[in-house]
Amino acid sequence: MPVIKKKEEMPNLEELTAEIIREDKGQIGMLLTHVGVVRGTSRNGARVKGVKVRVDETRLSEILAEARKKEGIFYVEAFLREGMLSVGEVLMILAVAGDFRENVIDTLRATLDAIKAQVTTKEELPEE
Repeated sequence: MPVIKKKEEMPNLEELTAEIIREDKGQIGMLLTHVGVVRGTSRNGARVKGVKVRVDETRLSEILAEARKKEGIFYVEAFLREGMLSVGEVLMILAVAGDFRENVIDTLRATLDAIKAQVTTKEELPEE
């Protein structure tokens, strides 16, 4: 369930991390997570009260499948909120685990960049 409608359905980061490590069987040398949060300002500095997010689930599945094939990577998953989100709400959790830091860091960066460019569409809601 990588696309999530209600904030209560987002995974608990501590529990997710523990589960990934528990399932690992000693292969993981690094686990990185990215937690995207709705900011109170846009990139140009304008105040916003939130965002409306749409997610291309098909493209998300393709990007995650590609990332899982990378050398030294044992786990990749993304959880994205869709709909109206307020400032301070978690918009995305991306977790990547693998053998060595260079493999994990590169995969997290490439996967995150692809998701931001090809999967999510955000409409900022200006403060009134």
